[in-house]
Amino acid sequence: MSLSVLRRLAAAGAAVLLLPTSVALAQRAAIPTPESVFGFRVGADFHLVDYDESIAYFRKLAAASDRIRLVDVGVTSNGHPWTLAVISSPANLAKLDRYRDIAQRLAHPEGLSAADAHLLAREGRVFVDISGGLHASEIAGSQHTIQLAYDLLSRADTDPEIKSILDNDVLLLWPSINPDGQNIVVHWYRENVGTPYEVSPLHELYQKYIGHDNNRDAYMLNVPESRVIARTWREWEPDIIYVQHQTAPFPTRIWLPPFAEPIAPEVPALMSREVNTIGMTIAQELESNGMPGATHMGTGFDAWYPGYIDYMPMLMNIDAFWTETALYRYATPHFYTVQDFPPAFRDLRPQSLYPSPWKGGWWRLRDAVDYMETASIAVLDYAAKYREEVLYNRYKAGTETIQRYRNNPPYAYLVPQAQHDPVAAADLLKRFAFNGVRIETLARPAVYDGVRYPAGTWVIPMDQEFAQLVRQLMEPQVYPDLREFPGGPPEQPYDAAGWTLPYQMDVRVVEARAPLSDAFRSALQPVAGKAVDWHSAPDAPFETNAEAAGIAPPAGGITGSGSAVTVDPAQTNAFRFMNRALADGATLGFVPGTGGASGQYVVSGTPPATLDALAASLFVRGRRASGAGALPVRPRVAIYKPWNASMDEGWTQWLLDQYDFKYTVLTNADIQAGDLAARFDVVLIASDSPRGIMEGYAHGTVPPRYEGGLGAEGVRALDDFVRGGGTLVCLNESAQFAIDELHLPVRNVVAKTPRREFFADGSILRVTTDPQHPVMAGMPAQADVFVMNSPVFTTLPGFRGAALATYQKEGSPLRSGYLLGEQHLQGYAAALDVDHGGGHVVLIGFQPQWRGQPEGTFRVVLNAALFGGALSAKAQGTPGFWTAPDTARASAPPSGIDVTN
Repeated sequence: MSLSVLRRLAAAGAAVLLLPTSVALAQRAAIPTPESVFGFRVGADFHLVDYDESIAYFRKLAAASDRIRLVDVGVTSNGHPWTLAVISSPANLAKLDRYRDIAQRLAHPEGLSAADAHLLAREGRVFVDISGGLHASEIAGSQHTIQLAYDLLSRADTDPEIKSILDNDVLLLWPSINPDGQNIVVHWYRENVGTPYEVSPLHELYQKYIGHDNNRDAYMLNVPESRVIARTWREWEPDIIYVQHQTAPFPTRIWLPPFAEPIAPEVPALMSREVNTIGMTIAQELESNGMPGATHMGTGFDAWYPGYIDYMPMLMNIDAFWTETALYRYATPHFYTVQDFPPAFRDLRPQSLYPSPWKGGWWRLRDAVDYMETASIAVLDYAAKYREEVLYNRYKAGTETIQRYRNNPPYAYLVPQAQHDPVAAADLLKRFAFNGVRIETLARPAVYDGVRYPAGTWVIPMDQEFAQLVRQLMEPQVYPDLREFPGGPPEQPYDAAGWTLPYQMDVRVVEARAPLSDAFRSALQPVAGKAVDWHSAPDAPFETNAEAAGIAPPAGGITGSGSAVTVDPAQTNAFRFMNRALADGATLGFVPGTGGASGQYVVSGTPPATLDALAASLFVRGRRASGAGALPVRPRVAIYKPWNASMDEGWTQWLLDQYDFKYTVLTNADIQAGDLAARFDVVLIASDSPRGIMEGYAHGTVPPRYEGGLGAEGVRALDDFVRGGGTLVCLNESAQFAIDELHLPVRNVVAKTPRREFFADGSILRVTTDPQHPVMAGMPAQADVFVMNSPVFTTLPGFRGAALATYQKEGSPLRSGYLLGEQHLQGYAAALDVDHGGGHVVLIGFQPQWRGQPEGTFRVVLNAALFGGALSAKAQGTPGFWTAPDTARASAPPSGIDVTN
């Protein structure tokens, strides 16, 4: 029983304990306590419950109580069954379908009058979605759901507040919103508890590929978990979504909304006001229960980036938010004194948004569980007390959005099918559609703003309830110029500053600033097709379900005659085509481009019918030819995996897997063993700091098998590999590692530039590329790239190589986000191919695969993975072979002069 429930019972008086009938008492006795099942109290020191144990307990609850149902919602990336608990009164559960219908109607209010909406709000129940464990190492979240479920079910007949909650709310409770991660964390802790490594950090990501970025994938839906959550929310349309986290700013015990500045500008004000009210309500409940240390202070938890699964729903008229409860490590307790506090907090002075300072002492997992449960019950109580208002506000916010864009621009977004990469446009639209946005298409040609658009043009009408989500993702971001103090450095965004999807995905979109004519609207029809069944195919990527989603790119196919097929890497799906053909026994080559034009890949050695079928299924266009002059391409690719788990490395694996690459994962020992050239032509190192790559985990902080980094021995092996003809590809921050350790004649011009002079993190910038170089094959001459802690290159005496991408010499390259100090970019390089001995070091000074979003630059990584063997060897000693005459490969200009000539 939680402390909050105990205190409420005491406050209610002994008479409350006499209320249960014999039936209620019998049911209460039948409900198993967590202790009786696990053998320890939830939140006990040194004890954790894994996901399978948690679900087994929830099954026992469902067998003992008529107030809970368990729903199978899908499977995780690792194939684990995933369960949602639905908790409410027996009467509500009997009418659950009716209440779901009401939730759907209020969420999608087109044609619903205010009077009818009030009637539905009066009848309906608030659907409250509560979860924990998204970031699995923040372990109290997945433990508190166990205690919350037990207390709601066991006290429903004795606690008037809980009875009211169950009568007025329907709780959608995720025992864990990251089942795989809960098991990974709990099993790691159990392995180490009682040893010197009891609180060691993980050596692997707690969600396949993406780890902590599982709360950054809400709109891209790149992993199965994101899709399961999104689909579940569209099926239930919750009114409140609350995700529990654990990173309270020390020494506070829990951070609560309101959010810090800035917030997403398109969020309906009504939703922001309601979330702020809920945050204050939680704080009041904590104070009422003697739980000090709650804060709302501006601590960096801004809500600018819309990709959080616990904030993006605000753009869909849902009260969505997170809180951050204090965390030590796992289930190990820790004692704090005031001297451990930051100096500014040692006086224990009450502040306006931190009125009950925590005074220190023991902090245990159980404390975090109690704070979380009290917060969850406060949210449920708020929903119960203001049921009609919460339900009606969902309708009101949706209706206001529809009316806003019926009468004000943008009225629509038009997406032509003719694109640099036609599949990218479909990939963009499918993500909107999966999140509930209505997509239409022209059934016949129509004219808008004097331009004739052909049949098949996609249109997103903005007079729909989720339009704010569309606008937030389509428009360029202008991050406000917030400073730490007047004249000081800019405040760093909590996450990204700019993310504009048409820029990242290289999709041409037309914003309709004038109303659509009646003639244009009459030509529109909904896209055909059915929703993708992610239940039965959880690992299927969006790109292989185009037709099922009802949004198909222009048809692919192969034309011409000849024994080989050439494909343009401007089509990112060409890499799927090539790799699937290779798996079928084909051979691969590359025909260099000339005159600044991009080269082409050549596939041969596979029956024509096989390639025809592949091209059609992947919407790839190819041309049959002789294949003469093609350099052989032999994909022998490896990726370095550090023990200090890297999300960027995970996303790089995700990208290679999405496009069907075969590759080998190398650990420190694998690289240190040397002789890499015998097995590989290309080694990829994802973005990481030089220190992280070189040193890894320090001695004594993790079990010995996970200590250390590449070290000098690993550097020697990589140096030998490159000098012997191999290609080392370093993404973003890892470029500095290669510059330092391989002593490349390259300098990062912003390496030591203070933030008050230069800042561009989390933004989209424009670069000029050299498509004739194989690494940039298929890229447009002007491309948008995402930067985050990214280097900017100039060359030093002795440099031989090529500039792959450069910043403009004048003006600002900013496209979306924030940029301070554009002069530190002007004329410098964003990517280089550096000759090193007999091989190459490719330095990519941006994040071409960032969170699986910038589809417009995916091909940079994919091309680089193939830039080895004969293909890269041809460049050695052949000035001008890959580059146009005005950027010919030659000795570098003097230090500090740009490499674009």
